[in-house]
Amino acid sequence: MSKIWDISQTLRPGIPVWPGDTEYRAEPNWVLENGCPVNVARFQLSTHTGSHADAPRHYDAEGKAIADVELTPYIGPCVLIDVTQARCLVRPEHVAPFLPARVERVLFKTYQQFPHDRWRTDFTAVAADTVALLAERGAMLIGIDSPSLDPQDSKTLAAHQMVRRHGMAILEGLVFDQVAAGHYELIAPPLKLAQLDASPVRALLRSIEL
Repeated sequence: MSKIWDISQTLRPGIPVWPGDTEYRAEPNWVLENGCPVNVARFQLSTHTGSHADAPRHYDAEGKAIADVELTPYIGPCVLIDVTQARCLVRPEHVAPFLPARVERVLFKTYQQFPHDRWRTDFTAVAADTVALLAERGAMLIGIDSPSLDPQDSKTLAAHQMVRRHGMAILEGLVFDQVAAGHYELIAPPLKLAQLDASPVRALLRSIEL
């Protein structure tokens, strides 16, 4: 029987968000009491809260909204690569020894322990030439546990622009604390949100036979 790992952050009050972005809030709308037969809540969050998929519209004015993206990249075989030895940027030399000759989806583990309760400005991002290397090997998706492929203070978004050039999909804010490097099946489709630039995801890995 295959095993499933949930690699998503729990959406909750206090979840760290990009500085200046919308904080997560939730409250009851209807409450199961005084004759009301149901609980119904409402919540507010950024499209980039927690584990999420970037749409091309996030970094390309002419890019597709998240409701319009092709879903194939978000479901299928992937390789998880441990790059916790990298500092600042994941460079090709950190990846090449572990990268198959042909690959469809690549996930990077940069944290030894995911920072669930605080925002870290020193997160590890991805070099644009690393994205190019993945594209050369056939990758249609890149995923990472840090909040962005690019450093927090980047104004050029070089990694995102390299993704745009190669038509790849992006997952950010994943959690790999309980998962070893290796080959898995990824299941992480975004919500069908019209006109929006990203979507939270419930990202899963499932064990596969090689």
